[in-house]
Amino acid sequence: MNLLPVAEAQNRLLSRAKPVTASETLPLAGAEGRVLATDLTASLTQPPFNASAMDGYALRRDDAPEPGAVLKVIGTSAAGHGFAGNVGHGEAVRIFTGAPVPSGADSVLLQEDAEQIEGGIRTSFPVRPGQHVRPRGQDFVEGEAVLSAGTVLDFPRLTVAAAMNRPDVEILKRPLIAILATGDELLPPGSTPGPSQIIASNTFGIAALARKAGADVLDLGIVPDNKARITAAIDKARGAEADVIVTLGGASVGEHDLVQATLIEAGMQLDFWRIAMRPGKPLMVGSFGQTHVLGLPGNPVSSLVCSLLFLEPLIRKLASLPPMRREATAEAAVSLRANDHRQDYIRAKLSKSASGNWLAEPFAKQDSSLMKVFAQADCLIIRPPHAPELPAGAPCPVMLLRPDLLV
Repeated sequence: MNLLPVAEAQNRLLSRAKPVTASETLPLAGAEGRVLATDLTASLTQPPFNASAMDGYALRRDDAPEPGAVLKVIGTSAAGHGFAGNVGHGEAVRIFTGAPVPSGADSVLLQEDAEQIEGGIRTSFPVRPGQHVRPRGQDFVEGEAVLSAGTVLDFPRLTVAAAMNRPDVEILKRPLIAILATGDELLPPGSTPGPSQIIASNTFGIAALARKAGADVLDLGIVPDNKARITAAIDKARGAEADVIVTLGGASVGEHDLVQATLIEAGMQLDFWRIAMRPGKPLMVGSFGQTHVLGLPGNPVSSLVCSLLFLEPLIRKLASLPPMRREATAEAAVSLRANDHRQDYIRAKLSKSASGNWLAEPFAKQDSSLMKVFAQADCLIIRPPHAPELPAGAPCPVMLLRPDLLV
């Protein structure tokens, strides 16, 4: 069976992914990073009145077109305590930032442009019409759709939603990712492994990646290499209406690899498996109707690399979130040998070169079982199939394991 190129495998997976349309209502305080399901309209007008943008004096501009005008101060307007009267000819009101501009006034004179005199002020600077006044509705008006459906609620948008007097928002539900680890040899952390057993680790990293990508996670636990037990776990995931079922290990076709066969017997439509990549060749993609199935390798590093390439973009599309930006260019710290027919993802550390560019230095050991190396890596150097030898100092594409390095 021919190996599928990475890009083709990604396209086939994502082409059939449809964003989740179900919604829920959440308090605004818990909606950070979520996606609006509907347009969000303002329930009030902002500002709700003509407001002063400065500390100074509210007045009628016609009374002070030139310096030297003398005005009688008849009261004060402060934030939360507006002046209830009317500003007439030759009058002014002491006003503070954010306070309502009194009726009759149309402009604000800066306090430093006013000379204190007995009973009032003398202007020392000309006043422009509407000076330092924020008109009612300058930001938005009641009923205006300020945020549209599909908007991600980040900190500026949460701020405007609160200002719109919207304590609750209707947002899209997160896609549900069900994760199933399989293997007689696996035990949960905290166990004492027997002679042929190991601690299961993949679930924790993949669950964290899934949540970070915008999903909720259903952990189906560890299931032994038993068709009945695997089928029961898959039924649980389908009963929970998981959007994606992720299996860890057993997706190949060896004598002890039961997952693929069990899934097919349960009705899964197999799309493809075996990708031209290293690490991570034995990756399986299928579906139960609209439920995606992603069979990841049991090898921890392979499963994490495959999660970055396939699970994360799948979740982001299902969640109506933009793709995670992980692509960058670095200089190769050492020469890289020519590549074969598989796309390589080489674990590397990043530093800054003398020229100020990123410098990617591969770890000496690249075995896909080395979780410590993966944890220490900043990026994966991408070596396309049949790439020629790359000399040290040449540019090379990398996938950032920590996208914040782009900042």
